[in-house]
Amino acid sequence: MIDLDTADHTAALCLHPRSQPPVTWQWIGLTSFSLTVLPAGLAMAADRVPERMRRRLAPVRPRGWAFLLIYATAPVNALPRIAGASPDITLACTAVGGALALAGCLVLGVTTRARQYHPVATTRQGS
Repeated sequence: MIDLDTADHTAALCLHPRSQPPVTWQWIGLTSFSLTVLPAGLAMAADRVPERMRRRLAPVRPRGWAFLLIYATAPVNALPRIAGASPDITLACTAVGGALALAGCLVLGVTTRARQYHPVATTRQGS
C-alpha cells in the first residue's frame, strides 16, 4: 500500500492505473484526425479545392498548412502513449504537440485576419 502522507505523494498518485486514458481512445483520436483533418489539410496545401469553395477558403494554401500543423498534434500526442513511452517522453511530446497546435491556430488566425483586410479580388458581372 502506498502511504500518501509522505512528501512525495504526487508521484504516488501518478502510479494509479487510471491516471492515463486507455490506449483505445488514443487510436480513436488518431484515426478520426487522420480521416478528417489530414486529407483536408493535404488537399488545401496542394491547392486542390473545388471552385465553389475556393472563394470562401481563400487563401487556400496557408489554411492547408495551418490544418496540417493542427493535425500534427494528434500523432505527436498519441504515438508515445500507444508505444508505452516513459512519462517524461510523453510530457515532452505533449508540449511539442501543444506548440504545433498553437502554431497552426496562429497561422489560421493570421490568414483569416489578412483576408478581412485584403479581400480576394472577384470578377464583375457585365464588365
